[in-house]
Amino acid sequence: MAPALPKRLQPASVWLLYIVGLLPAAWSFYLGATGGLGADPVKSFELLLGLWTLRFLIATLAVSPLRDLAGWNLIRYRRALGLLTFYYALMHFSVYAILDQALMLNAILADVLKRPFIMFGMAALLLLIPLAITSNMASIRRLGKNWIRLHRLIYPIAALGALHFALSTKVLTLEQYVYIGLIVVLLLYRGVRPILRARKNERKNLRAPPTERIA
Repeated sequence: MAPALPKRLQPASVWLLYIVGLLPAAWSFYLGATGGLGADPVKSFELLLGLWTLRFLIATLAVSPLRDLAGWNLIRYRRALGLLTFYYALMHFSVYAILDQALMLNAILADVLKRPFIMFGMAALLLLIPLAITSNMASIRRLGKNWIRLHRLIYPIAALGALHFALSTKVLTLEQYVYIGLIVVLLLYRGVRPILRARKNERKNLRAPPTERIA
């Protein structure tokens, strides 16, 4: 079990995560503005934002497995990680739509129809919007169990994000294989998690004295 931060420091650590999490976007923007992103700064900026979207998505999906398998309770950071995923996805799309396509809707639509990976990416972004809007305590109280059902959209979002990333180039690089592999493993874990938890509860019941066993 990983040591926990004192309760008085936990809110500050969440805000620190937001600040640190947004630094790559600020640094990439600075590099682009000062000529540090190469011959095609718009494409480079767009790619960097997309990579960080995927990294934060993977981090969000990894919170539950890390708690289950390693005893690291990072649940307090999952909302921030999910929102950072949305912020980067929105910035990634904004760079594409504004800087790359100059907000020409006809060009964007033609691009979507010609290149399916853009369609997958846009679908993932649209599904992220209701998750971002409801990432607050008021929505949790108002929606109840429906909040949990709604936020299971993170799994199809992850699949769409992996497809978007995989199809964005003709030849997959090692980095792409690593990110896509991590998403596949995390999605598979989600599928087997109920089975693993049921077996864990069974072993716990067998080890417990008869009077303490769950009926």
